Amino acid sequence: MYNYLKQYFKDQLLDIEALPKAGSDRKYFRVKTTEQNFIACENYNVEENKAFFYYTKFFTKQGIPVPQLIDVSEDQCKYIQTDVGHLSLLETLQSEGYTEEVKELYKKSLKALVDMQISGKSLEATMGYGKQSFDRQTVLADLHYFKYYFLDLHKIIYNKYDLNVEFEKMAAQIGNQVETYFMFRDFQGRNILIQDEQPHFIDYQGGMPGPLQYDIASLLWQAKANLPHEWKQELYAYYLHALQQKIRVDEKEFESTYSRIVLIRLLQVLGAYGLRGMIEKRTHFLTSIPAALKNITSWLSQYELVDYPVLHSVLQSLVTQIPMDKYQFPQANEQTKLKVLIQSFSFKKGLPDDESGNGGGFIFDCRGILNPGRFDEYKKLTDRDQPVIDFLESKTKINEFLSHAKQCVDISIEDYLQRDFENLLISFGCTGGQHRSVYCADAMAKHLKEKYKLNIQVQHIIQDAKNWVN
Repeated sequence: MYNYLKQYFKDQLLDIEALPKAGSDRKYFRVKTTEQNFIACENYNVEENKAFFYYTKFFTKQGIPVPQLIDVSEDQCKYIQTDVGHLSLLETLQSEGYTEEVKELYKKSLKALVDMQISGKSLEATMGYGKQSFDRQTVLADLHYFKYYFLDLHKIIYNKYDLNVEFEKMAAQIGNQVETYFMFRDFQGRNILIQDEQPHFIDYQGGMPGPLQYDIASLLWQAKANLPHEWKQELYAYYLHALQQKIRVDEKEFESTYSRIVLIRLLQVLGAYGLRGMIEKRTHFLTSIPAALKNITSWLSQYELVDYPVLHSVLQSLVTQIPMDKYQFPQANEQTKLKVLIQSFSFKKGLPDDESGNGGGFIFDCRGILNPGRFDEYKKLTDRDQPVIDFLESKTKINEFLSHAKQCVDISIEDYLQRDFENLLISFGCTGGQHRSVYCADAMAKHLKEKYKLNIQVQHIIQDAKNWVN
């Protein structure tokens, strides 16, 4: 990626900042140049990229608020697009709360969604990625996704044959709709960026022909957003009014289908949280599970499942048998005494001192990870340089190493928070204190901030002494 960006921007390139990963394996970077910022993406799923390129060019011509495509690498695995904002709609909601200004951003997003759905009806389905429509098989896949990655992982008891029969029935009911429009597929607050008080859409490459109700269900019932019931009702009515300005809508039939699609979306999301959180151990998805279960409870209080008794029983079991605090972790606050110092160091220079007097803590030896410093192109670079990051993440087992380290540290963090301990030292060492240990220290700091909201101090002993100059 670095070489591609350097070749394209030449002397205008100032900095490349890796952005946090979400649910996919795509890597995103904010590229700073002498003129403006851009977003670069690296994704080796070429077919997915081609769908994104096709959709982006189409929606740009239609005036839909999506990034503009600037350049595509020769192998179509890397591309550059305009930067349409730092904050997502979800982040704006979480920072500002349920204000009228935030509600207005939701309404702007829904209005633009209607334009996207209607104009996208003329897209060529064969140019999409994966399934060509949200049909019976797609619905069934979402339902089984929930069953395998959430229901079974939580060991909920149910009649497998009877549940499969009900899944087939629901998939046929939803998937056999004749009238379809462009379905964003993952229309939620994280995929709506706000710039100059206007929404912009990203990550729509999974879009396909499908029912109109799916996207609004995804946005209004997003677990992390936890929109109040009154907001859902008002925004639903606003969307329906905007839609009726474009096409004729049977409100009763639309509402009936909407209720079922909301449930399908909620179950698909639980499946994703199970896979990404419980199996892949990604903190963000684990911490989202309680809110997702709360959504199931809310849905059950508003809608009926008379024709699906087994599924109804399964959902009741989920909300009664899984403790709501199972995936809720202790959070630091203003009264928290715990101070965490994370260090990187060189074993050649000796072990770091613990000046807090607490003793103990953790020292992780990163020397079992392949050293980028063995290769000439990385010797004069540090962890802050993108080529080093790419090397560590693609050619070593550093993420597996970090996964085990995080599990060890989490046990102590939760105990220390409960017992009001004041200090914990976590150190990562490697040969020179320049690559592997620095990467691990930064990754651990990010993990603890995200999961426990701790105030972390990071000290790179060797690199700080060099002022990051080699």
